[in-house]
Amino acid sequence: MSAVLKSSTSVRDRVSKEEWDVRVNLAAAYQVAAHYKWTDLIFTHFSARVPGPEHHFLINPFGMMFDEITASSLVKIDREGNIVEDPVGMGVNQAGFVIHGCVHDARPEAQAVLHTHTRAGVAVSNMKEGLLPLSQHSLRFFSELTYHDYEGVALDMDERTRLARDLGPTSRAMILRNHGLLTLGTSISEAVEFMYYLECACQIQVDSLSAGRAGVTLMTPEVIEKGRQQFNRPNRDSAHKHWPALLRMLDRRGSDYKN
Repeated sequence: MSAVLKSSTSVRDRVSKEEWDVRVNLAAAYQVAAHYKWTDLIFTHFSARVPGPEHHFLINPFGMMFDEITASSLVKIDREGNIVEDPVGMGVNQAGFVIHGCVHDARPEAQAVLHTHTRAGVAVSNMKEGLLPLSQHSLRFFSELTYHDYEGVALDMDERTRLARDLGPTSRAMILRNHGLLTLGTSISEAVEFMYYLECACQIQVDSLSAGRAGVTLMTPEVIEKGRQQFNRPNRDSAHKHWPALLRMLDRRGSDYKN
């Protein structure tokens, strides 16, 4: 995937207001991930759909750390993986295109897709039972969490068929076995919220199981269902409050994600 030459005009000046807003929020998601240590050197990737009929999406340049990423540095690619615009000339990770292109094609309502390789996430992905109902955080996903078996580094295009099948039509979170975590949302803020809950649930599970499987208490099916309904109740205030709070945190830290 070769880079498109950089233009002499700024990215902000040559994209629509709608695309710029997506760029700012996706760059913020990368900076939030750096803050919470969801990173793996220059690997893993977040993406967001560009508004419009072209089916383009934005993803990180391959070679930048998450805390370096700004709105202007994100790469725009099409659904075949061709680079439309690469402001910093670094190209993209092929595995990122395989995974994210698949999800954006299979789930057109997904505006954002996040994928991580955190220690806790990979640890739970290795466990035969997967995510267990051990914490309030875990209840966010129990009706829709899916799993995909590991096939090696995601470089083969034919894996996309199985990724889409295993993700299914409604899941908003998937554990990639022996690999990591994936969340998607109808907005960038929603996908980040899901990743926060899923990552916390995995950390709690790893900590809890350090006492041994016999030393933990699982929630009952009735409690799991009640918690699921509570998290998914209509007009939940917290669904709209966490993202502005995270952006304020980045602003206080002096992050340049808006540039």
